[in-house]
Amino acid sequence: METVILFPAIDLKNGQCVRLEQGDMARATVFNLNPAAQAQSFAAQGFEFLHVVDLDGAFAGKPVNADAVEAMLKTIKIPVQLGGGIRDLATVEAWLDKGITRVIIGTAAVRDPELVKSAAKTFPGRVAVGLDARDGKVAVEGWAETSQVTVLEIAKRFEDAGVAAIIFTDIARDGLLKGLNLEATIALADAISIPVIASGGLASIEDVKAMLTPRAKKLAGAIAGRALYDGRLDPAAALTLIRDARRS
Repeated sequence: METVILFPAIDLKNGQCVRLEQGDMARATVFNLNPAAQAQSFAAQGFEFLHVVDLDGAFAGKPVNADAVEAMLKTIKIPVQLGGGIRDLATVEAWLDKGITRVIIGTAAVRDPELVKSAAKTFPGRVAVGLDARDGKVAVEGWAETSQVTVLEIAKRFEDAGVAAIIFTDIARDGLLKGLNLEATIALADAISIPVIASGGLASIEDVKAMLTPRAKKLAGAIAGRALYDGRLDPAAALTLIRDARRS
């Protein structure tokens, strides 16, 4: 359990901190007009690693909310992983140079697997792959399109590439507080050697407890979004659970 991390999520749209429902840009709730202040709040609550997505960038295929991301990096000291619109090596390098700890490659991992392999080799431990599934098939372009490939097929492409983590999101649950899809996430983690982070639907402390059970021992963590913003998940209680699990 020493590696399990609970990542608070900041999703950026038009420079604001929002949460979507099932990846639908038309179903966005604004939770904070100031993402840097939100990042500072998460750091103050004791979170160890921040998960950030440039939603506009995911659709545009290039960074769009760079100013908001850079403001966060100036405000907090905890590491940040960033996804959304990272489609080439130059963008990977630019973000890492600006202080991002780990970049997340999503669409390009499906369309251009060589980019992931090249980036992971050039920047060891600093490249993750975001695999977002709709009915088991990987969705791309900000979830606007669904490919014909399964999550496991894509994940296996990167088995020996040096990828730091796979972030697996169940789109059907994302932003709906239905609970993590631990069955599918654990099945993926058991089938590959790359650490897997669960995403989509985390609803309460029960999800955190489930993530810490022996059957989920291969999971590297989970991402929490709406449950934190809605107050359904108490950060202090969740982080205490994780700390206690690490010690035991």
